[in-house]
Amino acid sequence: MITNSRSQAYADAGVDITAGYKSVELMKKHIAATKTDGVCSDIGGFGGLFALDLQKIKNPILVSGTDGVGTKLKIAFLMDKHDTVGIDCVAMCVNDIICGGAKPLFFLDYIACGKNVPERIADIVKGVCDGCIQAGAALIGGETAEMPGFYPENEYDLAGYSTGIVDRDCIIDNSTMREGDVIIALPSSGVHSNGFSLVRKVFDVENADLKSPVAELGGRSLGETLLTPTKIYVKPILALLDKVKVKGISHITGGGFYENIPRSIPDGFCAVIDKKSVRVLPIFELIAKQGNITERDMFNTFNMGVGMSVIVASEDVSSAIEVLKANGEDAYIIGNIAKSDERIKIC
Repeated sequence: MITNSRSQAYADAGVDITAGYKSVELMKKHIAATKTDGVCSDIGGFGGLFALDLQKIKNPILVSGTDGVGTKLKIAFLMDKHDTVGIDCVAMCVNDIICGGAKPLFFLDYIACGKNVPERIADIVKGVCDGCIQAGAALIGGETAEMPGFYPENEYDLAGYSTGIVDRDCIIDNSTMREGDVIIALPSSGVHSNGFSLVRKVFDVENADLKSPVAELGGRSLGETLLTPTKIYVKPILALLDKVKVKGISHITGGGFYENIPRSIPDGFCAVIDKKSVRVLPIFELIAKQGNITERDMFNTFNMGVGMSVIVASEDVSSAIEVLKANGEDAYIIGNIAKSDERIKIC
């Protein structure tokens, strides 16, 4: 640990560089738990090094994704709970990467804060590391920027970046999609990390009771429910890709069903969703009721209980669901593919 670097002038301006060193020391044990065979560097350098193992990949393609946690962080501030939002950050990146069939290799995070409180930064990074472990990716670098006067002292922003790899022949290709193919749902863990500007407005979270039990949420508090981390689907999807021909995958994020499911479907085809089959989580029913939000807007904003959808041929449905269930996903059918230019119908 660096011990002889301290600028009094910088500290007087609101930046304590020694707090940054302490943060790194506190997070090292969490980062070490994410190490994979490809990692070639330790935290503290100017760049993260990763060696590619290409022995089983004939034509490697790198797939990258970047995202943040968004205004869900406001809930973390209000609850003073910071050890789960890092999972959200990882999930938003790696769940996108897996839609192309790529295995995430490594992750980098970026934290910008008004004041570097080492214990809080370490909690945030612990969540990032938990997410990396779930995704099978290594945390090989990051940045913590203390920005007094730009962010309030007790607030921060969190973003991340991940790179994965896939053999060109294994990239998810929707060109073989046909009428009659089946759409399978993978359940979400909750609101995930999208739509929180609307969530915050509906519940007036700055003035709401976030910590008392709520009957409609099974006795869980509103704050606890909203902070439930985004589910990471990497390992179940990789297991599925190893066994079944998958024609399309959608990560259902902001924009809900209407925006995301069509992204995995070629022109001239439509996703026909049986809305009665969708296992809507209680939090979405509460949001709709409290905010007087139309069903159309709910399905166009939130995941509604479906974090990811997978499209396979009808003859592969049983095998796909069996593999997903064996890997911890209570997968089920929510619709099928039809010929149409409408792109998606929820009926």
